[in-house]
Amino acid sequence: MQSDYAKQGKTAAIVAYITIIGTIVAFFMNQDNKNMFASFHIRQALGVNISFYILGALVSIFDSWAISSAFYIFIIVLWVFGLITAIREEQKTVPILGPLFQNWFSFIK
Repeated sequence: MQSDYAKQGKTAAIVAYITIIGTIVAFFMNQDNKNMFASFHIRQALGVNISFYILGALVSIFDSWAISSAFYIFIIVLWVFGLITAIREEQKTVPILGPLFQNWFSFIK
């Protein structure tokens, strides 16, 4: 576990992973007291949520349960990984796409 600084941003970090609405709520929760731990997880959660919608639109083109299942498993793994790291007060990027999310959403501070 990290410091008290991570504990202060833990609530916003966890809320960020609860759908896109949770990400928006966490973003506004983090506006008053800018917490870098919370900002990190807000960027990760925003990336996971946007990936869900974009990849979901692409997967819907295919009429295959195998492709759809692989997509949902991939998104669930990213979501669970991010949520668990937020609960454990760790700053680990989600597999494969996490470093990209940190770069793309660097405007969230």
